[in-house]
Amino acid sequence: MSDLRFTGTVDHLAVNCENLQESVAEYQKLGFTVESLYEDWAMLRDANGFGIALLPPDSKHPEHIGLRVETMAELEAAAAKEGRPIKPHRDGTFSFYTKGVGKGNVVELVYYPENYGK
Repeated sequence: MSDLRFTGTVDHLAVNCENLQESVAEYQKLGFTVESLYEDWAMLRDANGFGIALLPPDSKHPEHIGLRVETMAELEAAAAKEGRPIKPHRDGTFSFYTKGVGKGNVVELVYYPENYGK
């Protein structure tokens, strides 16, 4: 299929929230655990590893669907095809944002290095 942009596995959804601390507490009541917590976003995971990224009003991140790739080479190839720069993040991941499906939707393609979380 020559028009394939890239592939990845659904890793997380990033959604807006009004109060980061309150939203984190509510997701913890739903069984999510905190993976990363910063002043401008948080990542929580359920028991199966699915993530919810919470974006308070002052977050620089857009609402999006996050797709995970397994290698940096996959991320680099997709970024080149999309014409997007790869950005390293303070949590140790690497990613780029690009156009999703439909008007205004955003996709983040993300790579978690082997030493992530260690």
